Amino acid sequence: MPAKITRRRFIRITGVAAGLALAPGGLGRAAAAEPLLHRWSGIALGADASLAIYHPDTAMAETMIAQSLDEVRRLEKVFSLYDQSSALCRLNREGRLAGPPQELVELLAVAEHFSRATGGAFDATVQPLWELYAAHFSTADADPAGPAAASVRAALARVGHGAVSITPELIRFERPAMGLTLNGIAQGYITDRVAALLRANGIGHTLVDMGETRALDGHPAGRPWQVGLQDPRREHGILRSLPLINQAIATSGGYGTQFDAAGRFNHIFDPHSGGCSHLYLSVSVVAPTATVADALSTAFSLMPVERAASALAPAGASAAWFVLRDGSVLVQRA
Repeated sequence: MPAKITRRRFIRITGVAAGLALAPGGLGRAAAAEPLLHRWSGIALGADASLAIYHPDTAMAETMIAQSLDEVRRLEKVFSLYDQSSALCRLNREGRLAGPPQELVELLAVAEHFSRATGGAFDATVQPLWELYAAHFSTADADPAGPAAASVRAALARVGHGAVSITPELIRFERPAMGLTLNGIAQGYITDRVAALLRANGIGHTLVDMGETRALDGHPAGRPWQVGLQDPRREHGILRSLPLINQAIATSGGYGTQFDAAGRFNHIFDPHSGGCSHLYLSVSVVAPTATVADALSTAFSLMPVERAASALAPAGASAAWFVLRDGSVLVQRA
C-alpha cells in the first residue's frame, strides 16, 4: 500500500465572505437581498476540500452539500489509492478490471488524451516510480542521492501510458507489474462532477474545491471570485490574487509532497527519465474545467515554458503561471 500523501495547500480562497457579516454557525447575511453563505470544509482524496454555496434556502443548501459529499465519497471508491477495495486499487493489484466503473473508463480516456497532447509529460502509469521512491526514502539509512539508477530503470520499464488497454468492458495492463495513479487529474475531475451536480440543481454563485478549484458564476456581490496563488517559499504567503468567473484553477508543485528533507525528490515524476520535477517551484493553470487545469498543471511542471505555452490553446486553457526557481513569476496566455 502506498504511503499516504498529505498535500500542502496551493490555492487560498480570498474574499469569499467579503461584505457578509458571518454568524457563529458559519452562515451569514449582508443585507436582506443577500443570500446566505453556506460553507463546508474537509478532506477529499487526501487534499483539503471546501464548498462555498450562496443560497437563500438553508435546507436546500444543506441538502446540496450533503449530496455533493455523497458524490465525493462515491468517486473516492473508484479513484482512491488508499482504499484497497477501490476500483483503481483492484486494477493495480490484479492488472485487469472487468466491468470497470464508467467514471474510471472516462477518466482514463481523458488521461490518455492529455498524455498524447503533452508528448507524454502527463502519464498516469507513473505509480511504479512513486512506489520506488516511497520505499527508498522510508528506510532509515536511505541514500540521500535517491534510488539506484538500475532501480529507476526497472521501474521505468513498468511505465507507459500506451500500455493500458481501455474499453467499457475491460481495463488491462499490457505489461507486468504496472500501476496507475490518478492523483494528477482525479481531484479536478471530482471537482467538476460536484460542480455539475450543483449546476443541475440550479445552484450558482458557488465555489467548489475538491482539491482543485472551480467557480460557478461569479461572487453574488457582482464581482469575480478571488483565489490567491500560494507562495512556494512561504507557507502562508500569497504571490498574487486571481479573479475567477465560470473557470477553474489548479496548481502543481513539487513542494507539495517531498520525499526528502532537502526537497530534491517530490511526487511529480518524469515518465521519460524517472526523475522528479525541478524546472519550477509551481505551475498554475486556468481553464474552463478543473479536470483540464489539473492535468495541464501536472504536465507543465515537466515541460519547458515554450512547449507548455503552445499546448494552452489546443487544450482550451486560458493562462498558466510558472513560479521559477528564483521565485519570479512568468505568465503565459493562450
